[in-house]
Amino acid sequence: MYRVSSRQKITIKDVAREAGCGIATASRVLNRSGPASADVRERVEKAARDLGFSFSAIGRALQSSRSMTIGCLVPSLANPVFAEAVQGVQEALSGTGYQLLIASSNYDGDADNDAIATLLANEVDGLIVTMAAPDSSAVLKQARQRGTPVSLMFHDPIDGLPTAHVDNFEAAREVARRFADLGHRRTAFLALRFSTSDRSRNRYAGFHAECRARGLPDPALIELSEAEANTPRLLAAILSTLGGLSAVFASNDFLAIAVQKAARLMGKSVPRDLSVVGFDGIEIGRLLDVPLATIETAPDAMGRQAAHTLLDLMQGGPCTQQPPLPFDFRAGGTLAPPRTESRDDDQGATWPPSVHSLKTDLKQG
Repeated sequence: MYRVSSRQKITIKDVAREAGCGIATASRVLNRSGPASADVRERVEKAARDLGFSFSAIGRALQSSRSMTIGCLVPSLANPVFAEAVQGVQEALSGTGYQLLIASSNYDGDADNDAIATLLANEVDGLIVTMAAPDSSAVLKQARQRGTPVSLMFHDPIDGLPTAHVDNFEAAREVARRFADLGHRRTAFLALRFSTSDRSRNRYAGFHAECRARGLPDPALIELSEAEANTPRLLAAILSTLGGLSAVFASNDFLAIAVQKAARLMGKSVPRDLSVVGFDGIEIGRLLDVPLATIETAPDAMGRQAAHTLLDLMQGGPCTQQPPLPFDFRAGGTLAPPRTESRDDDQGATWPPSVHSLKTDLKQG
């Protein structure tokens, strides 16, 4: 075995000599940047391990004019959906030499732009983003103009911005079908930041379209503030204005859990008096006393796909939109047929009623 002083810095030249190959070959193997036979790859990797060799990230960045960092912006790390997506991103980047810089914005458009500006100031080589309005963000546009590749997560497809996503419209139609098949007629859709969330808008659009296709009344659209969503008493007051309501579709699982708490304050039992379905499939939904019915997605797979797309873009690959990732309807204890007295022939009061708490007017044609 080739010997070096314990105080001598190990270089790739030492690894190549130990492995019995050229420096260029050793570099290709350790950088995973080119072909090498299985025998050569094994010798080089063993030599690197035996000698304790590791690349200097700073040195590689200086040589390649890259920072070897990727910026990742999500609305919240408190929501397990986004945390799992970030974990998927990290898994995909493992072994590539790239480090992840993570920012969150609390669903705020201005905070989105500030976070992206900060990441760009740190010279990130690419961006993986979930934000309020990527199609109208001036800072994100600036990033693309300066040549920084961008890959989205969770968003529905936008021209020029590849995204890892599920088909929100079709997933929401599945919820409407489940409600209709059980006999629910008067339903509501709950959302946070409806006006700035393409996910919520497309979920409502699919839910609304399938309700109409099944001959059901249009669902009531309720846009909640964070305070209302996090205060069961306020949410209960809003829901209590919707007489005859038998089923609620919440745009995420946290909202669906909040609805269950609000229902108890209203003296209602889930699902005997009110059925509830969420969206995302967070694990805590399985652990509730009444397990949550929900649209189950795979956020870790979404993160991996977004990262692989970004890596391809950074290598000069084409901007290719991948097909939507699969979803499943996860049956739970919060969905059941409506009580007999909740069924009606839609005669009488207009649905949905004109209620002060409905934050967003229905404008669907």
